[in-house]
Amino acid sequence: MVDIKELNVERLEIAASMLKAMAHPMRIAILKHLEGGKKLTVTEIHELLGIEQSTTSHHLGILRDKGVLCSKREGKNTFYFLKYTILGQIIDCLETCTCE
Repeated sequence: MVDIKELNVERLEIAASMLKAMAHPMRIAILKHLEGGKKLTVTEIHELLGIEQSTTSHHLGILRDKGVLCSKREGKNTFYFLKYTILGQIIDCLETCTCE
């Protein structure tokens, strides 16, 4: 069992903030499309999900602001990708846990 004194409150708050940002169906779908080191633009993601580009940008902004995603500008395009590839395992776990 973990001793509560060993837990870093600041790190736990960051982790909780990241999980809250991920806790939306569209954001989970976005993360699923970015698994495996993929880098996609807003346009590519909105086309994959079939939602408005402005809605896609909103979700990407939340995920980036909470430290779940990173972005890199290349010419006219901004590519989004998982900040930590291990986050894909959380999505895999959710899929496994929600299977009947």
